[in-house]
Amino acid sequence: MKVLSVVGARPQFVKLAPIAHALAPAHEHVVVHTGQHYDALMSDVFFRDLGIAAPDVNLAVGSGAHGAQTAAMLAGLEPIFEQHRPDWVLVYGDTNSTLAAAVAAVKLHLPLAHLEAGLRSFNRRMPEEHNRVLTDHAADLCLAPTTVAMGHLADEGLAERSVLVGDVMTDVLYQVRDRVLAAPPALPWEGPTGIVATIHRAENTDDPVRLRAIVEALAELDRPVRLLSHPRLVAVAQREGIALDRGAVTATAPLAYPDLIAAVLSSSGVVTDSGGLQKEAYLLRRLCTTVRSETEWVETVTAGWNVIAGDRLDELAALVARPIAHEPLDHPFGDGRAAEAVVATLAARTAR
Repeated sequence: MKVLSVVGARPQFVKLAPIAHALAPAHEHVVVHTGQHYDALMSDVFFRDLGIAAPDVNLAVGSGAHGAQTAAMLAGLEPIFEQHRPDWVLVYGDTNSTLAAAVAAVKLHLPLAHLEAGLRSFNRRMPEEHNRVLTDHAADLCLAPTTVAMGHLADEGLAERSVLVGDVMTDVLYQVRDRVLAAPPALPWEGPTGIVATIHRAENTDDPVRLRAIVEALAELDRPVRLLSHPRLVAVAQREGIALDRGAVTATAPLAYPDLIAAVLSSSGVVTDSGGLQKEAYLLRRLCTTVRSETEWVETVTAGWNVIAGDRLDELAALVARPIAHEPLDHPFGDGRAAEAVVATLAARTAR
């Protein structure tokens, strides 16, 4: 079986790692990096630290407006797909790379599988929501991480092409967690971690008033805040004159994935708008406060380990200092062997 994976952003590199290991050596695997995340700390270091071979192709598309970026990816992917003609084009998550690869695959009549299918925020203002919905409906195979996601797919008439495989990020998280606990890396700061924070989604960074309010609320917390600063956040803050280093906040560069896991493990909690980090905090037993109005990972909220702040930024200190939640739910994201289930499902469908 020949699988062609298309990735372009940090969360996708994390998801790629267990898939790449599960495919080797029995299956041929071609990896195409669109270059959507091109900063070394958001891209190259993940391949190194997660033990993934360098991509076979890097389109080096870089940043840009949604239309221009997606169009450049689409133009670059088509000839690569034509050259390789894989049994499956495998796309990950909900980025512009996901959508571009999905469109390129279906136009060329190549079987398309969507990993992390069925997630829904029901927020139509999120670019990611459109990417994931359109990709699910284009896909020949929807690989769902949770029973909630399977329910969403069924509600949209996609049940017959959907399979529950579990969450591949859980696979790699458990592996990296065990490595970190055995040999903790040196973090790039002195003193306690306090809160690990990340802010990068358009709903927060594209609204200067909201972004300023988030940074001010973080700055007023009663414990150190390590703000891992996505390039989008840095660019907007500089343009709008928003100081990121203030009060409790120390802004640092993004961390390599093992360092991120180490930082969360040494923290008292997480404040984020990242879907992946919400789930990682839950699996690492750290309280999460999500500065959005919704979440795709509703299991983390149901279990009491995540709270949606929405517009309650004036209550951020109280939300962060809330009591530790009760015991987490039993394996809502799978048992850490999702990548094996993905490869087995792709192989079974290829044989048909």
